[in-house]
Amino acid sequence: MTPTIDAAGEPLELLAERAAWLPRRGVVLVADVHLGKAASFRRLGVPVPETTTGATLERLGSLVDKLRAQQLIVLGDLLHGPAAHAPSLLDALVGWRGARAHLAVLLVRGNHDARAGDPPAACGIELADEPLALGALRLHHEPPAAVPEGCFALAGHLHPACRLRDRQGGLRLPCFWLRPRQLVLPAFGEFTGGHPVHAAPGDRLYPVADGQVYALPPAGSEPRRPPRMRRREA
Repeated sequence: MTPTIDAAGEPLELLAERAAWLPRRGVVLVADVHLGKAASFRRLGVPVPETTTGATLERLGSLVDKLRAQQLIVLGDLLHGPAAHAPSLLDALVGWRGARAHLAVLLVRGNHDARAGDPPAACGIELADEPLALGALRLHHEPPAAVPEGCFALAGHLHPACRLRDRQGGLRLPCFWLRPRQLVLPAFGEFTGGHPVHAAPGDRLYPVADGQVYALPPAGSEPRRPPRMRRREA
């Protein structure tokens, strides 16, 4: 079952694709796509896969197509750095947009977008600075220190992950991090990694694993154990 939270009166679904969905608005939200990150590492001589951009765009396309989304909002860091302006990457992004001309795409600029520079106009992406208001929602890249009363903030930037342990070992999983009046999304990109978060008492973590989103008890209520996952066939 897909977890749904109340975001200032709007239902917000947490998806196993590491995205959030506003069904009343037809809006998909993702954070930290980081197109071009692998290319940046390869320029430094680090051997990393060359297919991450295609895989990320394919996942993103499958998601918005499945939901028949009207709008995609990226909560920062669509592009990783200047290497993302390589012709091959921009051609892939332009082709992805051309196949979905009906879809409105908006980028709330993040810190990596500032270094990378805005996507060319041919990509058909609307640009905005944080915070961007969407009704009572406030769209950020970096989680805000405070959220106005009656509002709810959505952000990324932290690449949240949680550690779960039992007697046989432990797991580190990407997660949604629900805090008072705000939600931090996990990184969407293929080559992004995750950073364990320090949840305050009462915070909720929603790890993603095996194509599902799991709801953990509020932080501080009981020890965290790995969720029961589907057994993989050999």
